[in-house]
Amino acid sequence: MAPRLTPLVAGLPASVPFVGPEALERRSGTPFRARMGANESVFGPSPRAVEAMARAASETWMYGDPENHDLRAALAAHHATTPDHVIVGEGIDGLLCYLVRMMVAPGDAVVTSAGAYPTFNYHVNGYGGQLHFVPYRDDAEDPEALAARAAEVGARLVYLANPDNPMGSQVPAARIEAMIAALPDDTLLVLDEAYADFAAPGSLPRVKMDDPRVIRMRTFSKAYGMAGARVGYALGAPDLIAAFDRIRNHFGMCRMSQAGALAALADQDHLARVVRQVAQARARIAAIGAASGLEALVSSTNFVALDCGGDGSRARRLVSELGARGVFVRMPFVAPQDRCIRVSAGRPVDLDALEEALPGALAAAREAEARA
Repeated sequence: MAPRLTPLVAGLPASVPFVGPEALERRSGTPFRARMGANESVFGPSPRAVEAMARAASETWMYGDPENHDLRAALAAHHATTPDHVIVGEGIDGLLCYLVRMMVAPGDAVVTSAGAYPTFNYHVNGYGGQLHFVPYRDDAEDPEALAARAAEVGARLVYLANPDNPMGSQVPAARIEAMIAALPDDTLLVLDEAYADFAAPGSLPRVKMDDPRVIRMRTFSKAYGMAGARVGYALGAPDLIAAFDRIRNHFGMCRMSQAGALAALADQDHLARVVRQVAQARARIAAIGAASGLEALVSSTNFVALDCGGDGSRARRLVSELGARGVFVRMPFVAPQDRCIRVSAGRPVDLDALEEALPGALAAAREAEARA
């Protein structure tokens, strides 16, 4: 017998938003020399976080605290707010899933940018929402157009990442603040700030913690170097935050992740070192790209988009050719942004591998394009 899926789920494709580097390595039978495609922090977590997780390993016979009490309290202090304004979950991806489940019924309108973070779309589709797309403008998300489209279709949610993935661009704070003011009263802005730790100090929008029109998403996966631990959190008005308790997996967080995140948050010196290392890596990626005639877009994240020119087919060939040379990178999915490849910040050894592989990979991609 076939599984008795709901009509909604039966009509969805079996898909994974991203193909992991492990899957690509299994296909090729060869490990990558440089893992520079998933925007992980190869600089690693704080040693204090590693020590805390090691200590907690012996306690894994216990469930994690379902209230995430200590971590929420520490995050509230870090953001000068109260624990009632903070929810912790299994990365931003997990929190997006819960939020869509809470807010979107089948047929409800949701607005996002064409080519923005695909996992959000994956969850909206999974709960039967109707996605409406707005194009990027000048390789950045367009808050004015997003707000206008949300008003036009009566959107329940509107998604905006700032700084943005996959382009690395950052919208000025004043434009985000004006967007919030322009949103319909019944539309919630999902402000994904996964890369906020890499943004220039004072460059992010000022959002009141009690503003019911906004929920802000943060993560320990990027600058804190804990992508494998799956720790994300959201900041929002208490009534909205409390609603997560109606549907979330209360035992979704393991003790090691909770302990590691708490220790990582306390080590802001390590975070500052990582941010400096990322800035140095971005500069070198730009220089490596320029040596091969590729222009680097300005980035406020831990990756750089390199403009390959042409259309998506050229960038796609380059991604493949780099992979064949042991360098894992990714690219945007939607034109015209898909003319770029996206390269995560790496250690000197990773950047050496990129510098060695790029000229030959680019030549091979151009030859294949000429033959096509």
